[in-house]
Amino acid sequence: MINNTTPVTTRHDTTRQIQPGSVGVSAFHRQWLQLSQGDNVQVEPLDMRSIGNEIYLSSLDVDLGFWNKRLDIAEQFSADDIAATFIRLFSGHIFSPGQVVVFEYHGTNMRGDIRGVNVVELASMQRGGQPQESGHRGRQFGLLMDQTDITFLKAEGSLIKLKSSAKKPPPNAVVAPNFKFEDMGIGGLDSEFSNIFRRAFASRVFPPGLVEKLGIQHVRGILLFGPPGTGKTLMARQIGKMLNAREPKIVNGPEILNKFVGQSEENIRKLFADAEKEYKAKGDESGLHIIIFDELDAICKQRGSTGGGTGVGDSVVNQLLSKMDGVDQLNNILIIGMTNRLDMIDEALLRPGRLEVHMEISLPDEKGRFQIITIHTAKMRSNGIMDDDVDLAELAQVTKNFSGAEIAGLVKSATSFAFNRHIKVGTMAGISDDVENMRVNRQDFLSAMDEVHPAFGVSEEELLQVVQNGIIHYDPIVDTLLHEGKLLVDQVRTSTRTPLVSLLLHGPPGSGKTALAATIAQASGFPFIKLISPDNMVGFGEAQKVAAINKVFMDSYKSPLSVIVVDNIERLLDWVPIGARFSNAVLQALLVLFGRRPPKGRRLLIIATTSTRPLLTDIQMADVFDAEKRVPPIASLDALLHVLKEVELFRDDREISRAAHMLRQAGLGDSDDGEPGRLMIGVKKLLSVIEMSRQEPDQIVESLVNTLVQLS
Repeated sequence: MINNTTPVTTRHDTTRQIQPGSVGVSAFHRQWLQLSQGDNVQVEPLDMRSIGNEIYLSSLDVDLGFWNKRLDIAEQFSADDIAATFIRLFSGHIFSPGQVVVFEYHGTNMRGDIRGVNVVELASMQRGGQPQESGHRGRQFGLLMDQTDITFLKAEGSLIKLKSSAKKPPPNAVVAPNFKFEDMGIGGLDSEFSNIFRRAFASRVFPPGLVEKLGIQHVRGILLFGPPGTGKTLMARQIGKMLNAREPKIVNGPEILNKFVGQSEENIRKLFADAEKEYKAKGDESGLHIIIFDELDAICKQRGSTGGGTGVGDSVVNQLLSKMDGVDQLNNILIIGMTNRLDMIDEALLRPGRLEVHMEISLPDEKGRFQIITIHTAKMRSNGIMDDDVDLAELAQVTKNFSGAEIAGLVKSATSFAFNRHIKVGTMAGISDDVENMRVNRQDFLSAMDEVHPAFGVSEEELLQVVQNGIIHYDPIVDTLLHEGKLLVDQVRTSTRTPLVSLLLHGPPGSGKTALAATIAQASGFPFIKLISPDNMVGFGEAQKVAAINKVFMDSYKSPLSVIVVDNIERLLDWVPIGARFSNAVLQALLVLFGRRPPKGRRLLIIATTSTRPLLTDIQMADVFDAEKRVPPIASLDALLHVLKEVELFRDDREISRAAHMLRQAGLGDSDDGEPGRLMIGVKKLLSVIEMSRQEPDQIVESLVNTLVQLS
């Protein structure tokens, strides 16, 4: 031990060139020990008994370069071979951080600067295991042995060319050794993250020499796409937690754009400047530089698609392409892009070598929703704020098609109901005295379900509007239609060969087609139910209609089970018999969408309605439907009277009998000789007539009969 601070290995001088009582130290050793020639030093033997067995090194990190820093040799030196030579020369020597070692390798003088050491747990070796690091991390020295793992790193400024080891992982491993996925706070994305790790990070964990033997390059880009709120940005942001080194650069797409000419392209170049500088200095030993682009579609639209004359968008895409996979390509970068619109990204960015890994972050399934709810309620459960009657599994089951962000909103809404119970009556500023007993219970979550609705869920308000009066079973045909609709729903849910099923309901106006379609859709229990109606497209041009219809179908593909009700096809097509005129663009879009099978694992039921069935034959749309059912109008007096009883129009049976008699006399009911009457009215129109008759309670029978006669 030199001056009781620095341990060194000494060797007895057999040539007697060193005077007794003196220690000979070379120039570079004097520089390391901060000694001058002729200095008095205190030299004491190291007390091995006070250290114990944990004196041997498990690993040693060395910055390696030529002794002559200006020396430039084209030969590539093998790190594994140099390590074997190093152990042969210095086995049994003691090393500590900062120490300088000079040795010869194949006729070339090498200089090694010790960067770090780790001592070994000998107990594990005695049990036949591999050397393990000791818990005594405070000790900064140890003896080199044959089993010590030596890692050589290129010294700064050195021109040496090191061939990476084919046996050991890279010293600058990108993944932290103590990384655990559950620490990221991301739920429902286990399989997606596993695929990302396999595609983008697995090759960086293995020894570089092995990767070099395979002749492959690391993945440089990942594109995360999917609906809003599913965790794309969260996943990209949390990737930094698993890294062993620098934090990733997170850039919002629109931040790149600048009003000055050339500045947007310069912003792209600045993002890659650090990676380029380090790659030129260290080559494959460079650390990984991660750049995260949020809202990538803002700057990487299809080239030529923007209408502006500046061409800035195209230039930004070109600059990004050249930096990712240009002439001077970098192998130490990883680009993670995120977008909700994969169709808007330029195709050149999506090819292998650039953003080659395309990962869809879709809506979480029930298991994923359970994980997300568990994460968002972890604190209230650990602190005892959640009531015992809250069942997380039940919440995961009822929150179908909820994204991660929407589940977070659901939890916040539930807590607001709990807060509200402890606000003093008559004021919004004060709180009750028993606030310490506040608990978030099951009813709070159920109330929150009425407030927070998934974007890719059920259009409850629209469906309720078209089924305001419910379904009146005035004829056995109604039960038959509902039953056959249920069979089609079951077919979509269970059949593996028919992921797409379409049904056409046709009949005269007001016969209840839309109400039946909405009832079948609601009874399905599918998590995604949307209504495409011309009511929501008043004033839309052809392009707007096509975009709106296409968006509903695209959204349905994000859900495992979906129902789309396409109401009043002839109105969507702008069809009028004078001309005749219709929108061919909307027609072609409907033909394509009705016949396009949903993606793998997705199932879709389409229910369409029309009042002009012959039109569909003329425009060649009838063949796209798997089944079609006619919804007849009310044509019998018995059916009419059944509706009158259901809506409770009359006060007693005498009024009903009088109304039936008057209808027969007017020729609307079946005659005594069995001839059918001329009654032909849709149930929707009939309900409107009934409500009009209620306005004259004293002459309700006469008012009803007179109106029906006029309509017949």
